[in-house]
Amino acid sequence: MTIKVGDRLPEGTLSEFIETATDACAVGPNTFKVADLAKGKKIAIFAVPGAFTPTCSAKHLPGFVNHAAEFKAKGVDEIWAISVNDAFVMGAWGRDQKVNGAVRLLADGSANFTKALGLDADFSKHGMGVRSQRYSMLLEDGVVKQLNVEPSGKLDVSSAEALLAQI
Repeated sequence: MTIKVGDRLPEGTLSEFIETATDACAVGPNTFKVADLAKGKKIAIFAVPGAFTPTCSAKHLPGFVNHAAEFKAKGVDEIWAISVNDAFVMGAWGRDQKVNGAVRLLADGSANFTKALGLDADFSKHGMGVRSQRYSMLLEDGVVKQLNVEPSGKLDVSSAEALLAQI
């Protein structure tokens, strides 16, 4: 079953490559419970089939990076990019795309969280295995307020601009 507006995010964990150590996080991959990350926050999430893939790198991620200040002005606490890649790949993608903290790049390496959302897709015919569908959503305290799932091969309804217009 696919998550829908009004649902609470399922239990799960996501990993993030931390560039600078803090008291709470070591440098390198750190794993977080999704419920803990989302608690009490307004979050814009978008998911991509893969880091470093053409549309994801040329349009989807840059759209959210370029509009980060507008999301913040509309009360969004964080922007998350989720992909079925490992935390090392997501960290490298963030450095390559010069994200500089505008977006949290969260890895769902085994697609467990993506499958729990019901938003997984089989990209085996492209040699990529199980990946995420392209989507965006707006959360408030872990509850889905907006959900925009793209038809295969498109980037329209899940763009940064489309999600901004819904807030």
